[in-house]
Amino acid sequence: MDINDVPVLARREIEARIAAPLIEAYAEELGREKAVEIASAVIRRLAEENGAQLAARCGGNSFDHLAGGMGQWSAGGAIERDVIQRTDTRYEYNIVKCKYADMYKELGLADMGFVFSCGRDGQLFGGFNPDIKFERTQTIMEGADYCDFRLSLDNDESDEGAS
Repeated sequence: MDINDVPVLARREIEARIAAPLIEAYAEELGREKAVEIASAVIRRLAEENGAQLAARCGGNSFDHLAGGMGQWSAGGAIERDVIQRTDTRYEYNIVKCKYADMYKELGLADMGFVFSCGRDGQLFGGFNPDIKFERTQTIMEGADYCDFRLSLDNDESDEGAS
């Protein structure tokens, strides 16, 4: 079995059950802020690598490729996504249901859910395609009714041919 055959929700639960006690132990020695800062940096680096791997598995890094490759994140109804717009240069959607947030709450890790999951989204998209600009103003994990994902590609023609 390949790790990519395992739904991401299951992976995040396994990771959280290992990482949370480690982070707490490091927090006792280093302080919570420093321990979370270090863990967040590692998680974001891994997310960027995962994004590049996802693009390779999808055979490209367009928004069509991205949309087609996101099934692991929604497997088993883990998230419900309402697509607002998907073009060659924009991919906008809202997450209206998130079992990730529910799972972290059930594990007593609601305060770490953003670090373990949401905080990696920007780097995942950046690893998938370095030209993607990612904006999000709210998440279910942080108490909002939905997560607003706004991804864009700026095809600035004036940059082409610049030396």
